Amino acid sequence: MHDDEGPADPATEDLPVPVSAPMRHAKVRAFTDHTTVGQVVVDADGAVTIGCACGMTLTNGPGWSLDEHIRLHRAEARYLALSAVAPAGIPRLTPRPGAPQDADA
Repeated sequence: MHDDEGPADPATEDLPVPVSAPMRHAKVRAFTDHTTVGQVVVDADGAVTIGCACGMTLTNGPGWSLDEHIRLHRAEARYLALSAVAPAGIPRLTPRPGAPQDADA
């Protein structure tokens, strides 16, 4: 650590922090609110399920595995949490959930 670095560069003083605290907190909340809980249960018919901390039961299906459902569930949870706190006007690939749709879409 140097004490003789001098004053901060004024050109960088007003730059925004790349990842805002609300976005970091939203990501952490999504991670902790959507962890698997309990034991994996295999039914007689071959269905494989496990609970999520949010209360949803995650299961396999005819074209997807339990692991795929868990991954999709967690990704959707992160997307919704981050979308809810994303800065206004940030360019997006998809409309913000709950936002009015564009009339031209």
